[in-house]
Amino acid sequence: MDHETTIESLKRAVIAFRDERDWKQFHDVRNLAMGLSIESAELLERFLWKSNGEIAEMLAGDGLEGVRHELADVFVYLLYLGEATGIDLASAVREKIEQNAKKYPVGKAYGSSKKYTEL
Repeated sequence: MDHETTIESLKRAVIAFRDERDWKQFHDVRNLAMGLSIESAELLERFLWKSNGEIAEMLAGDGLEGVRHELADVFVYLLYLGEATGIDLASAVREKIEQNAKKYPVGKAYGSSKKYTEL
């Protein structure tokens, strides 16, 4: 298996996995978006009701693997959605970084958690 870590190579790997199982028929945009939300909720559940200390302890121990797997599930659904919508995720992220750089100039946003409309 290709262990290259570009977004495009990961997308090819998950699409091949999906196609080997004939799952594309289930991968419409609506269901993929719902699946992404569900996987994100499963990631959130790992942190539910835990203090920052408990989270740090979990991540330093056996809980890290579960978080790792949930992050992977979220990313797989993002790759599927990118493919289903024809959106190149790498260029979309680069574009978003550029947009956010304009909204959050370093001189105003540095060290601040305020939304750009409040800066």
